[in-house]
Amino acid sequence: MAALPEGWTRDVPTERDAVALTELLRRYEEHGRGWAGASVEDVLIELAGETATRTRRNVVLRDPAGTVRGWGSAHDRAAGRMLLMAVVSPELDDPTADAAAGVLFAWGDDAARRVGRRRGLDSQQVDSGAFDGDARQRRWLEAAGYTRVRTWWQMSRPVTARDAALADDLREGVRIRRVRRDDEGLPEEEDLRTVHDVLESAFEDHFNAHEESFDEFVVRLRESPGHRWDHWWVAELVDGDRVRPAGALVGTVLEGSGGRPDGSYVDYLGVLDAARGRGVAKSLLSTVIADAASRGRDRVGLEVDADSPTGADGLYVAMGWTTSYVTESWHRHVRAGD
Repeated sequence: MAALPEGWTRDVPTERDAVALTELLRRYEEHGRGWAGASVEDVLIELAGETATRTRRNVVLRDPAGTVRGWGSAHDRAAGRMLLMAVVSPELDDPTADAAAGVLFAWGDDAARRVGRRRGLDSQQVDSGAFDGDARQRRWLEAAGYTRVRTWWQMSRPVTARDAALADDLREGVRIRRVRRDDEGLPEEEDLRTVHDVLESAFEDHFNAHEESFDEFVVRLRESPGHRWDHWWVAELVDGDRVRPAGALVGTVLEGSGGRPDGSYVDYLGVLDAARGRGVAKSLLSTVIADAASRGRDRVGLEVDADSPTGADGLYVAMGWTTSYVTESWHRHVRAGD
């Protein structure tokens, strides 16, 4: 049984802890990849989301002085898949840090059992991760029974004002439009369901795909600090009078820091099997780049599966994306009935 270091305490964080947790997360990012990007808004999603959607659980570890030194966050992402973030202060000595990490991963197992039972599952997958090269996090994951299963390239493309012209770089027969909105600025549910259905179908056979209900999908994406309805696009194939959905892209805002302009991020890009080979993905990417340029942004980021058999990375590289850093997915299965 994992035990806290002597004099440490464990409790459930509140929004009052958001600043301290942000500082902890930023130190963890600096240690793992060389630079920090987390914001208070990101942390508040983890804390407030637990009350709002019942999909998140959190725990913090405090040293004898009451300083936050560890944070565990569990997100019931979709049926059968729970995300676990385990963050330990990089300033701690190895024995103390190892003990804190052991407590967080044991807490994660307990959270997974609760999530699995609530969903009526026999086994619950826990999906955690590490920055490539973070030997300390890898050691903790291995000790907790996790297996490294995937590598992800976090890619970025610079954007200049000239890229606004890419708005016209669409394949013949491909039309890109934003989701329709009513007079009050709210998106039409039919279009949101189209985006959801396209993405569910496009990723059905991809690595670690888990079906996510429409309500779960919309609520989760709306929680993002960078969420904007005008960053959701639908791709359509137009054959004479026939118009049919072909793909979808959901983007968000990457907030700039230190005087740097904002950027855009591709959260999801999916193309239906029947529409592949028609230039739909390239047209969607050209659209989000042009949109970023028109807003004065300086980059567009995205994530790609380094092991994907689709060869999507070839398109990204051809369009100017390069890898900024690399992350890893580590999985463990917990029996929900234990």
